Amino acid sequence: MAKAEIHAGICGFNTTVRTTMDGDVCKVHIESECKAIQKLAEHLTEVDPLGEISSRRRMPKTLDAGHQYCTHAACPVPVGIIKAIEVAAHLALPADATIKVFKDND
Repeated sequence: MAKAEIHAGICGFNTTVRTTMDGDVCKVHIESECKAIQKLAEHLTEVDPLGEISSRRRMPKTLDAGHQYCTHAACPVPVGIIKAIEVAAHLALPADATIKVFKDND
């Protein structure tokens, strides 16, 4: 199992993602304070992990769901979901990913 805790930023919504492998399929369980992500979670319950790690052949199911349900293009939740899928499928080691945003005082 892999778990990701995603703090989306200025919206203040938090999301927890739990992923587990079941054969070749990754089961995805998402809990979120965000209504858009809750809707995404209803439709994204399992994925093929190999299909999620590359967008060369087709759009990953997670990013497609993000495009369909997220109301903010910069929402980090879909990418956080993919990171948890990678770890559950042993396609990546668990490590934090960080985006720090600052405003220059020009």
